[in-house]
Amino acid sequence: MSSLSAWMEARRVEVEEALGRFLPSVVEPPVRLHEAMTYSVMAGGKRIRPLLAIAAAEACGSSAARVMPSACALEFIHTYSLIHDDLPCMDNDDLRRGRPTNHKVFGETIAVLAGDALLAHAFKLIGENAQVEGVPAGAAAEVTALVGEAASSLGMVGGQAADWMAEGRKVSESDVVFIHRRKTGALIRASVLTGAILAGADANVRAALSHYGEATGLLFQIVDDVLNVEGDPVALGKAAGSDAARRKATFPAVAGLDRAKARGQDLLVEATSALGILNGRSGILAGIAEFALRRES
Repeated sequence: MSSLSAWMEARRVEVEEALGRFLPSVVEPPVRLHEAMTYSVMAGGKRIRPLLAIAAAEACGSSAARVMPSACALEFIHTYSLIHDDLPCMDNDDLRRGRPTNHKVFGETIAVLAGDALLAHAFKLIGENAQVEGVPAGAAAEVTALVGEAASSLGMVGGQAADWMAEGRKVSESDVVFIHRRKTGALIRASVLTGAILAGADANVRAALSHYGEATGLLFQIVDDVLNVEGDPVALGKAAGSDAARRKATFPAVAGLDRAKARGQDLLVEATSALGILNGRSGILAGIAEFALRRES
């Protein structure tokens, strides 16, 4: 196992344990709602957003423990967005990570409420991060504003709205970049900056990590676009080809697969080049960007 793989697996295990602790108990009323929240949060996944927050914190001289509540909050927000994206009024998907989607198991009403609750619990966790020893004064409040914007109409939700409105319409490459930078990229960038802020990084380091996060976020979504065309449905845990069937705004649709793959390579170079300011402490972050490009699911 490579050093990156070993690091990702070790941190993923830590994140999984923390997610289980931070979720409301499934025996606490309303039981059905808490079961639905747990069903989707604990369904697996790469946990890229919390891993990015932890990797950034460690690159800035801090620790996973110092950022763990906010790292898990980022995963709660990501999971809520997936629950809502899968709903019949949105993408109407039956499978997520190889299992029936939340609304298929719990019904649409509970699925909507589970997503709402995860979003609320996320900000509860970020607030509680202020009490962790070593977190600079005001850092949790700064992360609250950062993540709030990244998840808002100026970020993820706005990107989802633009994505939905673009379905079936002729769009340009710049239109797709606009959607992707918000729908996926905004929360990826916020994840990286969350780790930096809670670690007390200075303005120059934050600017560099912001650039890295923007490039890596767009890279992740372009690779998702490519995998939806040519990925293995078993590895993906959902059907391939759904983007084309819905005539969604994707990089392969507007620029072709070759151009999409080339843009991914360019973004990897951009992301890793931004890390020079970290003076040799950027190996894990660079590795995650490389992983983003090479992954098969």
